[in-house]
Amino acid sequence: MNNNQRFKLDENIGNRGKQLFIDAGYDVCTIYEQNLQGSPDTEVIAVCQSEKRCLVTLDLDFSNPFIFVPSEYSGIAVLRLPKRSNHQDLIELMQTLIKGLKDNNIEGKLWIVQKGAIRIYEP
Repeated sequence: MNNNQRFKLDENIGNRGKQLFIDAGYDVCTIYEQNLQGSPDTEVIAVCQSEKRCLVTLDLDFSNPFIFVPSEYSGIAVLRLPKRSNHQDLIELMQTLIKGLKDNNIEGKLWIVQKGAIRIYEP
């Protein structure tokens, strides 16, 4: 397990998601805490890059590896909710991500986290 990894949660992930990362022993902060909500994607990812934090987001724009090249960042985790989702679906995706981090390093990679599975983008 690599608890040296650091995470930034996008504005669409709440305090319960943050608490899951804290409970798992990770260093985590949020876009909201830094007053970056509503900031352009390029600014958000630049802050993550400068802080050496993996971005965890629901924003599908970050799943484009040609715009956001995974190897340039400390990791990008895009959570893919089912079409008809609820808060519990988001919690389950966060738990799937945290479970995946126990055995794998996300640094420099793009992970697409879906219900019960993680797809890792390999260029």
